[in-house]
Amino acid sequence: MIDTHCHLLLEEYSTEERLNEVILNMKNNIMITSSTNIKNMVETLNIVQRYSQVYGVIGIHPEDVDDGTEKNLKILESHLHDPKIVGVGEIGLDYHYTKENRVKQIKLFKKQLQLAKKYHLPCVIHSRDALEDTYNILKEEADGSFPIILHCYGYSLDMAKKFMELDVYFGIGGVVTFKNGKKLVSVVKEIPLNHLLLETDSPYLSPEPYRGQKNEPCNVIKIAEKIAEIKEIDVETVLKTTTETAIRQFDLNIEF
Repeated sequence: MIDTHCHLLLEEYSTEERLNEVILNMKNNIMITSSTNIKNMVETLNIVQRYSQVYGVIGIHPEDVDDGTEKNLKILESHLHDPKIVGVGEIGLDYHYTKENRVKQIKLFKKQLQLAKKYHLPCVIHSRDALEDTYNILKEEADGSFPIILHCYGYSLDMAKKFMELDVYFGIGGVVTFKNGKKLVSVVKEIPLNHLLLETDSPYLSPEPYRGQKNEPCNVIKIAEKIAEIKEIDVETVLKTTTETAIRQFDLNIEF
């Protein structure tokens, strides 16, 4: 199994012992931990060196847009050469709480997309209440030279089909198991399995039956099981296909 999006940060799991336990619970399966700002980028860089089964993506989240100074972007770029860093993320647009910094968010998003393009690295995109701008920017920037993953996909099936025309891949997490997750269920049912990636977004969005508890990467199996149920296929097929897709999209140097 590969959890393609989690946040393995000390601030999320309180103690080193607990964080170590969370990682060990995944056994030999793979995790890709995501940073959201310059501070936890440093922690991400440290943790991927300590654990062989953990890879990282580094980027500045739209909620941390004030971190997106030229100095910080140069620091970020300097670490994209690290062999355990496999993408640019979590980047994107979020207008849920405010649109007042929309222009600033867009500028930062485009700058980080350019880094992904420059180094042919996948970009892991957070998009919340920002569908039109996200789609238009990706339509402008997508040229096939770097993989694009929409993390925690939350838009419609019709839009998923439009994103697929740009060769976008979709991160599917715990929401697909929720009673109010019918929109995502329709996406999973119709979008080809080889365009889906498993993710937990740990410590957030725990799948059923763990909803309300702190999430962790080993719960990714529950998402795989739900996808298998929706598509009426066996879970082994889901795990094999999503693992192959993740290895390919993130260019992971692992045997499978």
